[in-house]
Amino acid sequence: MSSFVGVVVSDQWLQSQFTQVELRGLNSNFLSARNHSGKVTLEDLPPVLCKLKAFQGTLNEDDIKAIFSESSSDMSEEIDFESFLRAYLNLQARATAKGDSKTSSSFLKATTTTLRHTISESERGSYVAHINSFLRDDPFLKDFLPIDPSTNQLFDLAKDGVLLCKLINIAVSGTIDERAINTKKVLNPWERNENHTLCLNSAKAIGCTVVNIGTQDLIEAREVEELMSLSPEKVLLKWMNFHLKKAGYKKEVTNFSSDLKDGEAYAHLLNTLAPEHGTTNTLDTEDPTERANLILEQAEKLDCQRYVTPKDIVEGSANLNLAFVAQIFQHRNGLTADTTKLSFAVMMEDDAQTSREERCFRLWINSLGTDTYVNNLFEDVRTGWVLLEVLDKISQGLVNWKQATKPPIKMPFRKVENCNQVISIGKELNFSLVNVAGSDIVQGNKKLILAFLWQLMRFSMLQLLINLKFHALGKEITDADILNWANSKVKNAGRKSQIESFKDKNISSGKFFLELLSAVEPRVVNWSLVTRGKTDEDKKLNATYTISVARKLGCSIFLLPEDIIEVNQKMMLTLTASIMYWSLQTKTEDSESNNAENAGLDASPAAASDGDIASTTSEVEKGVQEER
Repeated sequence: MSSFVGVVVSDQWLQSQFTQVELRGLNSNFLSARNHSGKVTLEDLPPVLCKLKAFQGTLNEDDIKAIFSESSSDMSEEIDFESFLRAYLNLQARATAKGDSKTSSSFLKATTTTLRHTISESERGSYVAHINSFLRDDPFLKDFLPIDPSTNQLFDLAKDGVLLCKLINIAVSGTIDERAINTKKVLNPWERNENHTLCLNSAKAIGCTVVNIGTQDLIEAREVEELMSLSPEKVLLKWMNFHLKKAGYKKEVTNFSSDLKDGEAYAHLLNTLAPEHGTTNTLDTEDPTERANLILEQAEKLDCQRYVTPKDIVEGSANLNLAFVAQIFQHRNGLTADTTKLSFAVMMEDDAQTSREERCFRLWINSLGTDTYVNNLFEDVRTGWVLLEVLDKISQGLVNWKQATKPPIKMPFRKVENCNQVISIGKELNFSLVNVAGSDIVQGNKKLILAFLWQLMRFSMLQLLINLKFHALGKEITDADILNWANSKVKNAGRKSQIESFKDKNISSGKFFLELLSAVEPRVVNWSLVTRGKTDEDKKLNATYTISVARKLGCSIFLLPEDIIEVNQKMMLTLTASIMYWSLQTKTEDSESNNAENAGLDASPAAASDGDIASTTSEVEKGVQEER
């Protein structure tokens, strides 16, 4: 198999706005818009663009025509691919603005948009201060820091993806193996896009939760189950109100904007958390700006760095106030162990295997783009609604929504009805659900929930491969097919590693998957960084590197290094299938693009840039069979 060749864009900034998967998909869309003369004009684009998922539900064909007519008086004007990409970004901005009311806090959740968002000067200044503070000693970035917040230096530095990868590791240490980051002074387009892909897949793998609340931090156990199901944003509000109530503050803080503008809540909170630095001056001051300044001075005594300004507090900047509250929580949460109560950590204490699987399935569900965001898997699935959403995402038409009840659900039997439908659909899909009822999900049976979700995730994974028309003599894909494909790829690449199953103990060294990744993309693995995998430390290094390299390639995976080291059979199957899917999808898309370009055929408007799986040609099917 030849080395992958991507889509080249001469404008480096424009290139940096897209991953290679997106560029290949959009290139297919562009080619499909060609008219009878073989050219693409502005008037040819609306029928194609309106079918893309990025614009469905927000922009129709007439909307797109109207937007194009605003910037051009001649709709018959011929455009090239780069102009098409700029038009796409413009439409994406319009669609985002139009659908803004449906979006949740961008500060807490990752987005997969390639659009460059507009932020306020205050937010930019705070983000720059954060970067300058935490990364000033970074071996690579120290030559580019400090960043001047009054310029576009922040955006320029972010273009190569190194800064973004480093920030993810600041949020959750060790998420990215930094040996996998391309850190040359000058990166070519492929290396830059690899960094961006690594960043996006790693962000998805941690849920992009900026407020990193560990199980050991929350000790208050009065409403443990409720706390576990809350978003980080709501946990902080609950924590803040808990202390304010103890301080005698009568108002309830319900948001990070208007409720904090006058600074009174901050003043009471800091006096309660740090009485040694307490002062009455803050509350005695009538000027909100002066009070905000005193609040920041008091917070600095707790080692909270000044990323928010008095103006930000007074104006009610929600994102920056959220960051400030999170920082106060990190430095002084005011929660102490009480031996008469169960701690939050104890409530969360599962065996390591269960915890890792819960994390994997939760992040996988959230990556599907369901309307409901899952914060605590075992609690959030008990209504059945989330599972119905996942089933509908995987295969539309399976769910009878007329018989489903959307939360909040007051009547318990409605939850059972939802969960019964989930189990019924699972049986239709031939899941192993002997003696399993909807009530088991409603009651939060962890073992059964994990078993159902594993079968659901595996079904989804196999469907993706089947959609690529990978068939072996008419039979559907099996675990054995995936295993044989992986061994064949490694062997054909001239490597010696082979595994007997997905629980083969030889997997723990980490070398097999690195050889497989190298087989599907020879230049992606730096072999000078690979260890022999004999000691525990060497195994950890190889496993960490494997995960980052796979994400850098474009695999959406949610496992941890421990899953490879301990040879978690389920996670080994999903990792192998993800690599297989990337390899076959890349070959599929390259074949379609070449067919459309060489034969002048229309490419499917359901492009990879929108997450859809294009149909493969018989030629590609033949190539896949040869690979086997």
